[in-house]
Amino acid sequence: MSGIDLHTHSTASDGTNTITENVALALERGLAGIAITDHDTTAGYGEAAAAADGTGLLIVSGIEFSAEYDGASLHVLAYWVDPADPALVEELRRLTDTRFHRGELMVEKLQALGYDISFERVRAIAGDDLIARPHIAQAMVEAGIVPTEKEAFDRFISDDGVAYVPKHALNPMDALAAGGMGGLEVDHPDHDEAQRAHYRALAGRLDLVPTGASDCHGARYGYRLGCETTPVELVDELWRRAGA
Repeated sequence: MSGIDLHTHSTASDGTNTITENVALALERGLAGIAITDHDTTAGYGEAAAAADGTGLLIVSGIEFSAEYDGASLHVLAYWVDPADPALVEELRRLTDTRFHRGELMVEKLQALGYDISFERVRAIAGDDLIARPHIAQAMVEAGIVPTEKEAFDRFISDDGVAYVPKHALNPMDALAAGGMGGLEVDHPDHDEAQRAHYRALAGRLDLVPTGASDCHGARYGYRLGCETTPVELVDELWRRAGA
């Protein structure tokens, strides 16, 4: 059996598949397991457990925290998360509230630039879940502002885009402080061979577990779940280091 995809997204944040659909796709592709790592939410854990029940598929309860370093946004993956932890619950509430307001401000910037985009449409795309930049990008495509979501990011809502608005984000050291940093995402579909070699050497130097994952967002990146995985024995080592 194949390895474990340690980085997946669903409709609980900015993916297009439900968690149940991701579980089904993982089983279809012969994966040993997947991590549930939606942005700044633990909402999908129950659905994941129910969908995988009796299948033998390992579910790793994870999250992708928004963080910021030196003015640039970055993300920190955490695994075997306790969704009832009071400090976590409070931080996720702040992140969710500020994401909503941030979405409003980004749409206002686009409107001030003369683009006909509706925040109500962005909310409808996001559904009942948190608002993220891909939801704004999708609304921009629908409104005819740009032909693709990638262009929406490149021209408007990336970190240096004209409609970018900073968000509340953890300092990376705060995000890592409680559990410590155990691994480094080395094999990612957006990493070229030189980057992979660099990150693998860095992981070795820092005694970190080198991981692989798809960062699947459903249709947004071509249903790439399982295109990169982490061997089961390395996930076991992460578990050991986490003391989970």
